[in-house]
Formats: sequence, structure tokens, C-alpha cells
Amino acid sequence: MKIISKTIRLLPLFLFSFAFQACSDDDDNGTVVLDPLNIVELASANPNLTSLVLALQAADGDLVNLLSGSGPFTVLAPTNEAFAAFLGDNELSDISTDVLEQVLLNHVISADLSASDLTGLGAGYTSTNADGPEEQKLSIYFNTSSDVRFNNVSSVVSGGADIDASNGTIHLVDAVIGLPTIVDHALANPGFSNLVLALQAADGDLVGVLGGAGPFTVLAPNDDAFAAFLDGTPLGDVPTDALANILLNHVVGGAITSTALVGLGNDYTNTLATGPNDNNISLYFKTDDGVRFNGVSSVATADVVGTNGIIHAVDAVIDIPSIVTFATADPNFSTLVTALTELTPATDFVATLSTGNGTSPAPFTVFAPTNDAFAALAAIPDEPVLTQVLLHHVLGDANVTSTNLIDAGGASPTMLNGQAITISLPGTGDNIADVTDGAGNTDIGIIAVDVQAGNGVIHVLNKVMLPAED
Repeated sequence: MKIISKTIRLLPLFLFSFAFQACSDDDDNGTVVLDPLNIVELASANPNLTSLVLALQAADGDLVNLLSGSGPFTVLAPTNEAFAAFLGDNELSDISTDVLEQVLLNHVISADLSASDLTGLGAGYTSTNADGPEEQKLSIYFNTSSDVRFNNVSSVVSGGADIDASNGTIHLVDAVIGLPTIVDHALANPGFSNLVLALQAADGDLVGVLGGAGPFTVLAPNDDAFAAFLDGTPLGDVPTDALANILLNHVVGGAITSTALVGLGNDYTNTLATGPNDNNISLYFKTDDGVRFNGVSSVATADVVGTNGIIHAVDAVIDIPSIVTFATADPNFSTLVTALTELTPATDFVATLSTGNGTSPAPFTVFAPTNDAFAALAAIPDEPVLTQVLLHHVLGDANVTSTNLIDAGGASPTMLNGQAITISLPGTGDNIADVTDGAGNTDIGIIAVDVQAGNGVIHVLNKVMLPAED
């Protein structure tokens, strides 16, 4: 150990000597030009970075070689005091070398960023070289409103900025930057302050949940989104159980990047919020013009990567959806929406299908015809008949999911117009189930199931169901 310690103490002198050996002569005037040192050489020559050099040598991944490469890199270099605070009563050897590698890589940005570059940007995110979920690199938040600060835990020390190396720039920082979770990112960004307050106030220890293993995708409303949602109502006046469910309606299982979402097109997934019978609430995403959720909230900042998932900042709070929410959000139901509103003004279908869960006739089971289903009709009926047709697609006081249908081997529910339909399982062809309507038509199929709203569930039909004529 004495030999090693002595070697480390002599290393700066060796590098100083090496720098002179690596110089070149200018043949014209005899001046000596020193070749610039790389990041590792500069760190090794700096007595404030001996702990960092030891950590680089101890970690997996041959980080010394990496940071001696061409780069360019920006290295946020924790001082000896920063490492001492990070280790506490532990020794460097107490940290597994693979974890140490990731912590150190979380201080390395693959770009040459000066302090003035960062200050010019103000605040925002970039990526480090540490590994996140789904082959993504961890994000780091920088804020230069007072000093240059990272993830709200580490600042560039006075006089420690812009140490130029041959392959990048070193900034000395006053704290080791740990690997951030989703919660850490929310805490670091002042634009999420209302979200943090809501997570702390809600039932269910949501801070603990979102600090867990995950992975999660969190659609994080910014402060302006929360202000618009609350509309002057104090956060403390929102029931904590309802608040928890609204917040969980912004959380999807799995780490889903914006690129992956766009690749999926327009579709449904489920959130961690729950509705009737404790079924998980659905979320509709539309990606043909930006990324928009339930027709009410769009991504403002994408792909903030933490160790346990990904945050997409959104511009509006996504409330628990009703049947009407999904009908209006999904363009495949635009003709249905027109039929429920413009073509049947004498009946307030919107108010009825917005009825809160547990208040009769909610919850509903709605069999929703697509635009193509309406287009297949010879003509859309006039209002009196159309009203009965629409009522023939709604089952009241029941949230019947596809599982319930399968367990029953089919069903013959009586719809809001007083006539029954018959559901047969399994369906023929591409149909999940076959349906016979009140008029006796048998060529109707359920083609998608279980779009779960807060006040009912939607199944999708490929044909419009017709009631029996009086």
C-alpha cells in the first residue's frame, strides 16, 4: 500500500515531466510548444482530483482509456471533498465496480460544452454516458439561473470551470451526481414543483412508487398545466384519493421513448390509474401530429431518462377519462360523435355518457361503431330512428369487459333502448366476438375490446347495430 500511495503522489510530477517530453520545437524560431494534455492527464495532474483518478482506475469499463480518447467530452469532475462526502464512512472498494462505472459515466457528456455554452442555454437536459432503460443514456438537468448546477445536487466550483483539454473540457463540481430516478428528475427541475407537491400530497406513497424499480413512463404535467387544471382551487382541497388516481393516470408501465410511441402510431395503452371493478384506465395516444394523449395533452419535452424509466413533460393534466373523452379523442369515432351531438340535438347523449361512475346509468358498456361502420349504412337515419339506434349500442349499469364476456361464454344484454343483443364467442374471421342485433342482423363483429374509461368500457364494432322495428 505504501508503494501504491507513493506512486500516486509522484504521478503529477511524472505527467509534468511527460508534458515537456511531449513537446515540439518550432524550427523557425526555436520556441517550444507543449502538446495539450487530455482529460485523464489533466485530472491526474490536479491535486483536487486524486479521488476521481482513483475511481476511474477502479471502475469497470476502462474509463481511463475512454477519457483519453478523441472525444470530445465534457467531464463534470467531482473534487476530493465531493468524493469524501459521497463515500461517507465507506471506502471506494465498498462500491461495486459496475455501479462505480455508471456513476462516473453520469459525469461525462459526449460534447465539448463550456460554461458559457451552458449559460447561453439557460436550463434544460442533455445526455450523459451512463446507461438507462431501453438502451437509452441517462439525462442530466442543468440550470444556470444562479450558478451552473446539475440535477440540483452539484454545482461548478468557483474557478473550476473551463479547464481545456485536448479532447474536451473539465468543470470541477462540488458533489458527486448520483444516478437519477424519475423522482430525482422531478425534484431537480423547478418546472415540476407542482407535480412534486401533488405526488407528496396524494394517497399511496407515489414518491416511493415512482422511486421504485419500474420501469415507468411518466407523462409529467408542468407547473402551468397544474395551474390550469386546478383553476384556483388549492391543491389541499383536492381529495387525496382522487388526486392519486389522476396522477397514476399519467403513469404507464415500461420505458417508452417518444420514438417508440411515434412508431406505434395511434393506439391505446393502459395507465396505472383504476376505474370500475379496479380495471386499469386506458390512454389514447395520437402521434400523426406531435404526440398527444386523450385529445387533451401534448408532449412538450420528450425523453428525460432516469434509471427506472422515462419522463415526457406534457402541457396539460390528463384527467380520468369518460366514455365521451375517448369518443372525441379517437378520430375513428368522429361519425359516432357527430351522431351523438349534431344529429340528435333533442337527446343530451354527451351529458348521459359523462355520468360519473356509480351514478345510474353509469357505468356503461358501449359498443362503438367505427366511421367505416357508419359509412356502410345506406344512409344515416333521421333523428327519431337514430336516437334509438344509438341507445341500442349502450348497456347501462354494467362495466362488462371482454373477460366477463368470455367467462360467460357470450351474453344477451338488454340495451338502453330496451332491446337485447346477442354476443357469441369466439368470433368468426377477424372478429373477437360475433354480435346479433335487435333486428336479427348477424354480420356484426367486435373488432377491439376493453377501452376502459372512468365511467365504463368501450368495445369497437365493425357494423352499426339496428334495433327491431316497432
